[in-house]
Amino acid sequence: MLATPVYIICSPSPQVGKTLVARLLSEFLLLKNGRVLSFDINLKEPSLLDYLPDITETADVTDTYGKMQLMDRLILNDRVTKVVDLGFHAFDEFFKMCEVIGFIKEAARRRVAPVILFFAGTDRFSLRSYEMLRRRVPPTALITIHNQFVLRGELPDSIHRAPVFRLPVLPVFLKTYIDRLNFSFTSYLRTEKDPSSELYQWIGRNYSIFRDLDSRLMLERSG
Repeated sequence: MLATPVYIICSPSPQVGKTLVARLLSEFLLLKNGRVLSFDINLKEPSLLDYLPDITETADVTDTYGKMQLMDRLILNDRVTKVVDLGFHAFDEFFKMCEVIGFIKEAARRRVAPVILFFAGTDRFSLRSYEMLRRRVPPTALITIHNQFVLRGELPDSIHRAPVFRLPVLPVFLKTYIDRLNFSFTSYLRTEKDPSSELYQWIGRNYSIFRDLDSRLMLERSG
């Protein structure tokens, strides 16, 4: 039986593009599979729930009940891929909870496949957080996201140990366009008549990366 993927998109820092990637990935999975369940763990608005209310639920990791409610959903092998948009304020508490309950081992036992999509940073806190994840997460389950709009230049050498997903820069006017609450990446691909446009190419490139990642994950976990 195939494993159920769980994508956890995270950073210990605010305003790094995390919700943007959660939107992209959620829309791609909805297009590919017909179903996806996303969880919004954020304080700031607009958040993932505002963009994709039909497929998103809110979650809370500030109390025991909220933690267990979320974990019960994440370790369920129901063949519905999950996407977690983990707010920076909840980063430490979430991974502390994962360590306490043995989330990675329990997920493997239940044939659930967690993948951590970690936004790279050059500050000490980000580097320390990355090293923490590298010690706790299997190498194939840790992906680094390099948002080139936020982090210019090359990544620190230590972060190159994980596979890197590079999110290319969009012009400011296009960034403002996709930040509208009613904007849909998939709808844009379906209606845009010029496939050579910069935004069409940007969305298509990111969907292709997600397709390859999802296919690789399913292949690795289908044995």
